[in-house]
Amino acid sequence: MFVKYAAAYVVMPGGFGTLDELAEILTLVQTRKTRRIPIILVNKPFWQGLLSWFEHSLVSEGMISPDDMDLFLLLDDPKEIVEAIFNHYEQSGFEPSAEEAEIMLDL
Repeated sequence: MFVKYAAAYVVMPGGFGTLDELAEILTLVQTRKTRRIPIILVNKPFWQGLLSWFEHSLVSEGMISPDDMDLFLLLDDPKEIVEAIFNHYEQSGFEPSAEEAEIMLDL
């Protein structure tokens, strides 16, 4: 439900619930079940092990595409986070396309 109304996902370190939400948004964007929004992971040292596992297990074994590693950004500076969100919408526009709007009706 959060995905339907989110304009960006800024993911802070957390436990299983955080991982569940992160996996959900990555899956929905990857499979084009929702529009692409900025997904930003905050605290590089916290996420580095998981991202290394993504790269060395999921990508290398063909479970996800190498392009899927571009679904998110890893940032620490609050100004860079805000800038990344604004840059995303300056390029793609804030309003969903007709196709994206149709997809979002099914969430």
